[in-house]
Amino acid sequence: MPIFTPVAHDEVVAAVRQLADAIAGDGWRPDVIVGIGRGGLVPAVFLSHAIGAPMQSVDWSGGEPAVTDLALARLAGRTRAGGRLLVVDDINDSGRTIAQLRGALAAAGARGNGVRFATLIDNVASAERVDYRARSIDRRVTKDWFVFPWEAVAPAESIAADAAEVPERIG
Repeated sequence: MPIFTPVAHDEVVAAVRQLADAIAGDGWRPDVIVGIGRGGLVPAVFLSHAIGAPMQSVDWSGGEPAVTDLALARLAGRTRAGGRLLVVDDINDSGRTIAQLRGALAAAGARGNGVRFATLIDNVASAERVDYRARSIDRRVTKDWFVFPWEAVAPAESIAADAAEVPERIG
């Protein structure tokens, strides 16, 4: 049985402030914050307000590739015109979502130096790296399933099913 660890609203706000400070300290400013649906939408909105950059969403979890591909193609076009995208998700766990997004943006012609990634929590054992993180964990050690405020309203069975999707993350 996984250990469900709630992430409080105040922790999310503090994490977003850390990300904003890291971005400011890096001297790199995104033209657009890209929130990945579902988990990255709320942090992306918060970060958008924190740094004063507009936000767009990409519905990654909706299961409609045509809609997602269209949004990613439009965003990739922005990078070809010199724009900078900061893609935001709640957690870089296995790296699967970030790898798929990187691949889809590259396939759509995005300039690699125009795209960066940020997460609230970054698994150092992930197959993918992010540019900005508020907190690092090591999934080889930390098996907790983090329940963010936007997930806390889901039925317990739904949260458990999400956690069980990739058993090695929690087992």
